[in-house]
Amino acid sequence: ARSAEPLAGLAAELRSGSCSELRVQCVPADLGCEEGLRRAGAALRELLRDPSFGRLLLVNNAGSLGDISKSFLDLTDLEEINTYFSFNISSALWLTSTALQAFGARPGCSRIVVNISSLCALEPFPSWALYCAGKAARDMMFRVLALEEPGIRVLNYAPGPLDTDMQLLARTQTGDPGMRQHFQKLQEKGQLIDSSVSAQKLLRLLQEDSFPSGAHVDFYDI
Repeated sequence: ARSAEPLAGLAAELRSGSCSELRVQCVPADLGCEEGLRRAGAALRELLRDPSFGRLLLVNNAGSLGDISKSFLDLTDLEEINTYFSFNISSALWLTSTALQAFGARPGCSRIVVNISSLCALEPFPSWALYCAGKAARDMMFRVLALEEPGIRVLNYAPGPLDTDMQLLARTQTGDPGMRQHFQKLQEKGQLIDSSVSAQKLLRLLQEDSFPSGAHVDFYDI
């Protein structure tokens, strides 16, 4: 969720579902600023002190599009650029390192790190310079983690064109006309993917555990 209210709504939904014993802890935090990162990091450390946990599954999903109305040559505001990469790259690196250090290498316990990636990590999209660069950097960052830590399973998962608020921004605010029309046609033809469908594919992929650690796997590859 992108704000406290829908996050609380999700928590209530999870607690009232078939897994009523599920422990849900919500930490509303702006991961684009140090205060928010400190709050999230402190909550992670406290949670992961519990020695009864036998598995760590960390999903890095937080991210933003940036100002997709701008072309490459329009990106001249250094503060805007640095703020984007701080949120979309630095925070993911810091939170992942913090969580893995807090959990540690517990005998017999699995550790899995998922980076929610995108086709944009592999292919350039006009007027999406920040987003493409951020996704490419995150993929490489987590590939390095997989190489350095063979005991940790790492996956870069591209969930496909999801029917979300972010997709609404993509088809209404993208500066490049061709890209904007492309996203509009996906919506008009009913080709956007429901988030729950993509999430189920991700869970199945993790359960099968047959991917090379650090691999980039797309929704359409499964």
